[in-house]
Amino acid sequence: MTDLNSLPAGVRVAVEAVRNKKAAEVVVLDLGRLGAFTDHFVICTALSSPQAQAISEELEKQLGGMGRAPRHREGSSAAEWVLLDFGSFIVHIFSPAGRRYYDLDRLWRSAKRLELSDESGGLSHAGPDDAATGAIQEL
Repeated sequence: MTDLNSLPAGVRVAVEAVRNKKAAEVVVLDLGRLGAFTDHFVICTALSSPQAQAISEELEKQLGGMGRAPRHREGSSAAEWVLLDFGSFIVHIFSPAGRRYYDLDRLWRSAKRLELSDESGGLSHAGPDDAATGAIQEL
């Protein structure tokens, strides 16, 4: 993945929706070349239950405007993990503890990764070991 503009429209809208609600640690994993059950994961962290609810609602509103609705939902805003399955991509909204516990970033470490900086809104490519340093690495 080169940048946000290289992603499919639905994934770009999902990323903008979670960022609009100030989600932390936003990452897009490209699973397409791995033969996975979906093409992309959008993974983010919500720092509170109300924020998780706001992110979920914003996703459904923005993607609904494109005629897209989740095929499946798991969890609730009070859960450690909310999943919205849009078919070709899945959005995962984690609490900080849930993100550490389930560690999808490590589980899918062979996927290409597009990490969106929380501070500047900029983009960086990073491997899972480089996320803390902000180093750029194409996987």
